[in-house]
Amino acid sequence: MKVSIKKGIAKGCVDAPPSKSMAHRMLICAGLSGGECVVHGIAQSKDILATMDCLKAIGVKCKYDGSSVFVKGIDVKTAIAEDKLQCRESGSTLRFFIPICLASGQTFELIGAQRLLERPLGVYSDLCKEKELCFSQDAEGVTVKGPLKPGSFSVPGNVSSQFISGLLFVLPLLDGDSTIEITLPIESKSYIDMTMLAMKQFGVIASWQDGKTIYLKGNQRYCPCEVSVEGDYSNSAFLDSFNLIGGQVQVGNLSRESIQGDKVYAEMFKKLASGCPVLDISDCPDLGPVLFAMAGAMHGATFKGTKRLKIKESDRGETMAAELKKFGINTELYDNEIIVESAELKKPEEAIFGHNDHRIVMANAVLLTLTGGIIEGAEAVTKSFPDFFEKLSSLGIEVAKIED
Repeated sequence: MKVSIKKGIAKGCVDAPPSKSMAHRMLICAGLSGGECVVHGIAQSKDILATMDCLKAIGVKCKYDGSSVFVKGIDVKTAIAEDKLQCRESGSTLRFFIPICLASGQTFELIGAQRLLERPLGVYSDLCKEKELCFSQDAEGVTVKGPLKPGSFSVPGNVSSQFISGLLFVLPLLDGDSTIEITLPIESKSYIDMTMLAMKQFGVIASWQDGKTIYLKGNQRYCPCEVSVEGDYSNSAFLDSFNLIGGQVQVGNLSRESIQGDKVYAEMFKKLASGCPVLDISDCPDLGPVLFAMAGAMHGATFKGTKRLKIKESDRGETMAAELKKFGINTELYDNEIIVESAELKKPEEAIFGHNDHRIVMANAVLLTLTGGIIEGAEAVTKSFPDFFEKLSSLGIEVAKIED
C-alpha cells in the first residue's frame, strides 16, 4: 500500500492505542487460567491476532466483542496441538509460546514469516539441549516437545527479555519451585517487570531474589478475572513527536503510573530538543526509529546500545539510515552505536520504503509532515497500530492512499 502525506502541522487531541506489550501478556495469562476471563482494550493489530491464533491452536477459546476479548482458558500442562501455531511476524508471540508449548509432553509446531524465523532463538535451543527436551528449527518453523520440568534456568540478559518472559509464564505452573538466573547486563528489564505485573493481576507471583535472579514458587494457578489494557507509550511516542517539530498534539489514554520502559521517550525528547545528546537506547530499542527521525530533524544525536536493532522486524539501523538519506540526513552506523547528523530536510525525490517494519513507516511518516512525500509499504503499521494514518488525519494531516 502506498500512502501520500502532505506537508502540514499536526494539531489536536488523540488517544494512544492500547499497549501491545501488555495485551500479549494479559491474553496469555487469561489463556492459561483454566477459566473465563475478559480482557478490555484490545486493538486488532496483526501481532495481537497472532497471539490469539496461537492460543486457539492450543485449545483456548477467544472471541472479540468490540475492543474486548472473552477468553476461556485451559490447563496448559494437558494442552494438545489442535493446529500449528501461526506466529505471523510477531517475535513476542513466538518467544512467549515456545516455553508454553514445552509445558506438556505433546509435540507442537510453531510457524511464521521468513523474517521472524531468521531472528535468534538460540537461548531456547541451548536450554532445550541442556534440559534434554526436543527443539528443532528449519526454514519452515520450530518444533518442540516437553515436558518442561521445574528447576534452575540460566538465561542471557542482553539478547531479548522475551525469552525470560516466556519462561515466567509457565514455570510457576509446574510441580516444583524454579529460579531464573539472568546473566548481566539485563537489557529491557522493564518488559520483564511488565510480565510479572500481568501475572500478578491473575494471581501468579514471581519475585526478584536479587538483581539478577527471579524466584517462582511452583503449583501456582492463574485466576480467571477481568482486566483492562493501558495505553501504549511505545506508539504514543510517534504521536507526541509532532510536538518537537511545531505541532500541538495532546496524547491521552496514558497512565502516569505505568512501568512501561518506553515511557522514557519524554525525557529523551527533551534532550533532543535542547541539543545534540548522547542517548543509550539499550533498554528501549523500539524507540530507535522515532528518535533517529527526530534527531535528524533537530540537532542530531549519538545513540548507544543499538546492537539489538539488527534483529528486529528489519535491521532498523540500516533501514532508517537508508530512508533518512532521502531526506538529506546523514547517518553513521557502528557495531553498537549510531550517529544521526542534523540536516535541513528536503522533500524525498523517491518514495520512502517501509521495509515491512511498522516503526520504520511511522517514524518516516512523521518526517513527511515536514516535507510531503510518499511511503511505499505503509500497510506495515497494521502490525501494531492499525489506525495510525486515521489518527494522523484526525490531527489535520492530509493522508491519502494511492491506488496502484
